[in-house]
Parts: sequence; structure tokens; C-alpha cells
Amino acid sequence: MKEDTNNAHNVSVRLSQADTDVKLAIYTERLDRYIETQESLNERLVGSIEKLNTNVETLQGWRSRVYGAKTGLIAVGILITHTVVVLGSLVALTGWTNNR
Repeated sequence: MKEDTNNAHNVSVRLSQADTDVKLAIYTERLDRYIETQESLNERLVGSIEKLNTNVETLQGWRSRVYGAKTGLIAVGILITHTVVVLGSLVALTGWTNNR
């Protein structure tokens, strides 16, 4: 009877060990798939971030161009205003000296 109990216990231990090995293999396989998925996700994220950095650099280039154009337009506006004021004062001075 004691021998039957020992055999049953040994069979139970072997089955338990086999069951643990199967569960470990399944877990390892799932972990490998998870790691592969995360690696592909990381690669896509890095690609997206690099593309975003390129777009930001392009926008900064356009921003500096717009600021340059704005500065140029302000300078031309000041030049035109100055020219109108000088010519207006010249016309006013000539008209004043002709009337005297």
C-alpha cells in the first residue's frame, strides 16, 4: 500500500513538473511575442518622432523667412512714409516761397 502511495506521489510530481514546464514554455512564448511587438512599436515611434522633428525644423525655417519678410515690409513702409514726408515738406516749402 505504501508503495502505491509513493508511485502515485511520483506520478503526481512528474505531471506537476510537466505541467509547469508547459506553462513556462507558453509564458516564454508570450513574452517573446510581447517583446517583438514592443520593439516594432518603438521603431515606429522613433520614425514618427524623427519625422516630427523634421517638420518642426521646416516650420522654424519658414518662421524665420516670414519674420524676415515682415521686417522687410516694415522697412519699406518706413522708407515710403519718410519719402512722402520729405517730398511733402519740399512741396510745402516751394509753395510757401512762391507765395512770398
